[in-house]
Amino acid sequence: MIKGTKDFWAGAVFVAFGAAALMMAQSYSLGIVSRMGPGYFPRMLSILLMVVGGVSIVRSFFVAREALPAFALRPALVVIGSLVACGYLLPRAGLVIALSVLMFGAASASEKFRAEWKKLILLTAATIAFCAIVFVQLLGISLPLVGSWFG
Repeated sequence: MIKGTKDFWAGAVFVAFGAAALMMAQSYSLGIVSRMGPGYFPRMLSILLMVVGGVSIVRSFFVAREALPAFALRPALVVIGSLVACGYLLPRAGLVIALSVLMFGAASASEKFRAEWKKLILLTAATIAFCAIVFVQLLGISLPLVGSWFG
C-alpha cells in the first residue's frame, strides 16, 4: 500500500522523463568515459533521473507523507498559456514583451504573489536584463529585444 502519494507520483514523473530522455538519446553515439560522445551525458543524466525516481517510488511504500492535494487545473493552464504566449510573442513582439507576458501570466496563477506587484516588476526587469545580457550579448543568440511588430 502506498503511504506517500507525493513521493510516488514525483518518482513516477522522474522515471517517465528519464525514460523519455533515454529513448531520445539513443540516436547519439555514446563513446567511452575517457572520450565521451554526444549521447554520453544525456544517457547518464536520464539514468540518474530514473534511479532517483525509483528510489522515490520505493520510499513511498515505507514512509508516510501528507496526501497529494487536488490538482489545480486553472493555475496549470495559466502557466502553460503564459509559456505558449511567450513562444508566440518572442519573434513578433520581442524579448521584452514576451518575457513580461510570461512573468505576469505565470505570477497571476499564484494566489500568494498577486499582492506583490513591485516585486514582480523588479523580478521581470531583472529577468529581461539577465536574458538580454546572457543570451543576446554573451552567447550571441539572435533574440530580438523588440520584435517585428514594432519595426
